Amino acid sequence: MTKNQTRFVPLLVSVGVIVGILIGSFFASHFSGRKLSIINTSTNKINDLFHLIDDEYVDSVSVPDLVEKSMPEILKQLDPHSAYISAKDVETSMQDLKGSFSGIGVQFTVYKDTVRVIKVVKGGPSEGVGLRAGDRIVSIDSKVYVGDTITADKTRNRLKGQKGSQVRLGIVRPGQKQMLSYVVTRGDVPVKSITADYKVNDSVGYIRINSFGDNTYSEFLSALAQLNTQGFRGLILDLRGNLGGYMQPAVQIANEFLPKNRLIVYTQGRKSPREDFRSDGRGSYQNLPLVVLVDETSASASEILSGALQDNDRAMIVGRRTFGKGLVQVPIEFQDGSMLRLTKARYYTPSGRCVQKPYKLGDEEDYEADLLLREKHGEYYNPDSIKTSGQKYKTVRGRFVYGGGGIIPDVFIPADTLNMTSYFREAYLNGLMYQFAYVFTDNRRKQLSGISGLNNMITFLKKSSLVEDFATYAEKNGLRRRSRMLIQSRTLFERYLISNILADAIDEEAAIIYTNRSDAAVQTAVKLIREGKAFPFSATAYAHPSSASVFFHIGTDRKVALVSRLLHTTSFYPLAQWYEPKKTHNGKLSVM
Repeated sequence: MTKNQTRFVPLLVSVGVIVGILIGSFFASHFSGRKLSIINTSTNKINDLFHLIDDEYVDSVSVPDLVEKSMPEILKQLDPHSAYISAKDVETSMQDLKGSFSGIGVQFTVYKDTVRVIKVVKGGPSEGVGLRAGDRIVSIDSKVYVGDTITADKTRNRLKGQKGSQVRLGIVRPGQKQMLSYVVTRGDVPVKSITADYKVNDSVGYIRINSFGDNTYSEFLSALAQLNTQGFRGLILDLRGNLGGYMQPAVQIANEFLPKNRLIVYTQGRKSPREDFRSDGRGSYQNLPLVVLVDETSASASEILSGALQDNDRAMIVGRRTFGKGLVQVPIEFQDGSMLRLTKARYYTPSGRCVQKPYKLGDEEDYEADLLLREKHGEYYNPDSIKTSGQKYKTVRGRFVYGGGGIIPDVFIPADTLNMTSYFREAYLNGLMYQFAYVFTDNRRKQLSGISGLNNMITFLKKSSLVEDFATYAEKNGLRRRSRMLIQSRTLFERYLISNILADAIDEEAAIIYTNRSDAAVQTAVKLIREGKAFPFSATAYAHPSSASVFFHIGTDRKVALVSRLLHTTSFYPLAQWYEPKKTHNGKLSVM
């Protein structure tokens, strides 16, 4: 792979969180003299170690830097979700959940040594001054900014700044000979946590929640209100790929569907007394048929919401076992702006299940490998391969559900890998499909903008020779053509290419609408609502022979390996809210 290809591999949207925990302040009064004080505790020993290095080490070293570098190593001995975040990363780690952040409001990628604007964020500062998708940023504050040394991280650092400050951008726009100049005043850039809300058919609405942030609940109510104006009699709530966020909106959303005084979730820890969160009975959708979609990348707040609805027999849960993140962290801020997130409690579903999957203190590697092990054991293809603790719990209506980590769905949907080949996986992992989709869109922006309506756009793309053109493009970029595998995976290639082009040319909702038309989980959810099996249902109806809550097995076993994401999430409890920021995420774009 060339250097340009490497830099084009999908970029992370969120800055990763350093796993670990700060054990306390390492510095008290300055240590002087050669004789160590009497060490009564391990904390004193650590204090003395750093003071000794500062006073007597042969070379001059930065003790604060040593502290920063040492903490992750020390803290690997704790749980996987306690975390220390350096001062420079605190703001970035929070921005996805705050509803907005300070920036210029563009999505960009670095391609062929140039920063290219993928999309201008609606309602952001760049939209107001006239920047467009397809623009090339070639100078920042009157300094040339092109070449093989630029990266996404460097670009973010150059573009970010205080709200109200200005940045001057030199822009090359395809089709115009002269370079354009724009002065952008940095301001609030909205971050949406609901990426799609529309009607799947005449009677069923669909809402996808990407994360749980400050504005998620208000966005959710707005989406429901919009669906109400169109008329709908059932709802599909899609939490697949949702790694979590604030707990409060998850509780608020559950409250919309539950009668009064139903337990939604409770938390408890060694030094944290049990605290219950209950419904207040004021929810407006207590009788709306409801299906919730989950998978192995649904974590934390997603599991709180799906677990609450399952244990209260209020919704049918469809998909695969969720991630299994049930630890709660409390945030501790330090004077230098850094932050500690310390695990203080676990959360439990109404039936008493702890969602947290098993882990060993200090064994982060095995914890991270869990999703790959699920694939190896066949869990993504057969519900009988799901590992549980064996401990049974009962829902409100007496159905059995199981502990052991994560939420086990009522209706199992196997991973669809029927046509997946090693050729497809290699193209996906190298970012070549996304890269091709970007180039295809970038070269045809004027033509694509002239196509009105999603269906017309899909028809145009299906008539294009996308798969053949991609294979040629991929071969030129280092991926050898494998004709038999190309034929076998043709449907998958077409689906991924079209969805990426729709996301670039229109928006993410358009891509979701397109992929949902062939999505087994969505189609199963529609069927359940249509047949009256979403809600209510009896305690014994549709029971699986094992008496677990896996009632249906939709589809057949698949033998081709699933490409899994290794996920981490972190949660903490700030005042009256709960928070589980994403630790890693398979994003495509950089946002600033």
